Amino acid sequence: MLHIAMDTFAARGYRNAPLQEIADRAGLTQAGVLHYFRTKSQLLTSVLELRDQTDIEQLGPDRPQGLEFLRHLVDTARRNAEREGMVRLYAVLSAESVTDEHPAQSYFRDRYAGLRAFVADALREAAGLPADDPRAEPAANAVIAVMDGLQVQWLLAPEAVDMSASTELVLNSLLAGLAPHRPPAAN
Repeated sequence: MLHIAMDTFAARGYRNAPLQEIADRAGLTQAGVLHYFRTKSQLLTSVLELRDQTDIEQLGPDRPQGLEFLRHLVDTARRNAEREGMVRLYAVLSAESVTDEHPAQSYFRDRYAGLRAFVADALREAAGLPADDPRAEPAANAVIAVMDGLQVQWLLAPEAVDMSASTELVLNSLLAGLAPHRPPAAN
């Protein structure tokens, strides 16, 4: 049922995805769906957790650090080109979450805060920057903005956008600007 809900939220957004449609596609009644997920927002949260779990499983038991984490971002962009439904779900729901009282707003706010911290730490380590170097946070914001923007462009014109190559170019450019003597993020 979570995969059906994921597909429906990705295609219609949270607000425009009727619970009845999800129930029908899952072969359940609306009451049956609500038996497993007390509310539509709880169903959405479960879908987002499933998405995150899929990504965490790709990392393995240990999250890479520094340059390896930046390479992981390039690999993630490459993998995302093979999972359109997940990319669409993320793009639609992250954009939709900025609206008033959206049930996934705190999820995305927390996710971005954690991701910014991971990327900033990885950039500092990969570039050999001190922990208090103020350039890492705006650089992390740029990396995340590029990756999210590439997803939207790719969804609209997949033949014109290479998310992996663009992510790699941005990371290499940032590292060259932060510490020109360091190796590229990915090759």
